[in-house]
Amino acid sequence: MTGSAIKAEGLAKSYNISKTKQNYNSLYERLADNFKSSFSRKRDPDSGNNRAFWALKDVSFEIKAGEVVGIIGKNGAGKSTLLKILSRIVVPTCGQAQIFGRVGSLLEVGTGFHPELTGRENIFLNGAIIGMKKSEIRRRFAEIVDFAEIGKFLDVPVKRYSSGMYVRLAFAVAAHLEPEILLVDEVLAVGDAAFQKKCLDKMAETAREGRTVLFISHNMVAVNSLCKRVIWVDGGEVIADGASPEIVTKYLGKSLTGVEAAEEVWEDMAGAPGNEVVRLHRVCVRHSDADQTASFTMQTPFQIEVEFWNLLPNAHLHITLHFYTAEHIIAFTTGSLNTQPLAKGLFRSVCYVPGNLLNSGLHRVVVLVVKDTNSVIFSHASRVPINILDLEVRQGIHFGREPGVVQPRLEWKSEYLNECPEQGCSQ
Repeated sequence: MTGSAIKAEGLAKSYNISKTKQNYNSLYERLADNFKSSFSRKRDPDSGNNRAFWALKDVSFEIKAGEVVGIIGKNGAGKSTLLKILSRIVVPTCGQAQIFGRVGSLLEVGTGFHPELTGRENIFLNGAIIGMKKSEIRRRFAEIVDFAEIGKFLDVPVKRYSSGMYVRLAFAVAAHLEPEILLVDEVLAVGDAAFQKKCLDKMAETAREGRTVLFISHNMVAVNSLCKRVIWVDGGEVIADGASPEIVTKYLGKSLTGVEAAEEVWEDMAGAPGNEVVRLHRVCVRHSDADQTASFTMQTPFQIEVEFWNLLPNAHLHITLHFYTAEHIIAFTTGSLNTQPLAKGLFRSVCYVPGNLLNSGLHRVVVLVVKDTNSVIFSHASRVPINILDLEVRQGIHFGREPGVVQPRLEWKSEYLNECPEQGCSQ
């Protein structure tokens, strides 16, 4: 295949949302509903029983043959509607989509399979639907069954399959029947971690073979690792289209914007958290380098700044931080361990956190003020979130989140020691 694989021009899809017809149990309920409907029409002359909902609005893009493209966006953004149009399951209200090649799709559990047919029969049915000859299907049949891991249920009607079995077979069929264009929706999330990795590895293999892949997922690590290009859809419109690291970072950054401030500040000492010994002035989380607008990734070094008023002359105070995960599991603690007496006034303590330490996820800190190295005289659970993103591109390894609250990148060394004895070596 050369040239374009998919061309979308002005795609739009509208659905009519009708009011549900009421089942009335009494004359009183019918009269009350008629009264409310009449009153509503007076307030809004244009309101009726049907309302138009635009799932897609003027979507245009072109995908070259051999490209692996991620489609990202929040739930309800229009991603699945787009793939259904490209799969010819849904007809667009406006615009057109041109597909140049044989399409295999995995959009949702149930799509493309006949529930009364067995797994074996559905494999041949799906192959025929995408235009394969029976000899081609037979050639890949053993691989499909092996990948799906449903050997002993192959001749059972798929209506009796669990959702996991159903999706394993559906993906195996979609990926192995040699489509020139593979469309995959978030349905992979139905499977367990081992199955998801297996599918992601298969999509990576499909991409290396030069076939076109469109991949919808909320797993940004997988999107960033598999796709060189990402299309961000929101409210039925294309918000951005470009290189994966740039678009994924923007998408994640926007999803977190405005949730909570990057710092807490108390300008009035009298109303600030604290007591007669110490009052907090500011708690801030910021990048250790120049760019303060970028998201925090697992590789990003950052710093926690704590400013406080010391109200007692010659007080021995220092700051300790407790880092917690979103599940309130303590990741680690660290302290400034100041042993010098402090004068009355405003002080700043800064904790520098290196990259490649914390695992991905939401973290928070508890700020403790310690007096005389062993007495906690005040603590404050900061509202400032530390959201660590995993955006590192991975090749041929697990695409999900690794376990643990920390993920330090430690130095490893392997060396050859000696030749193994003849009787201990495998033949």
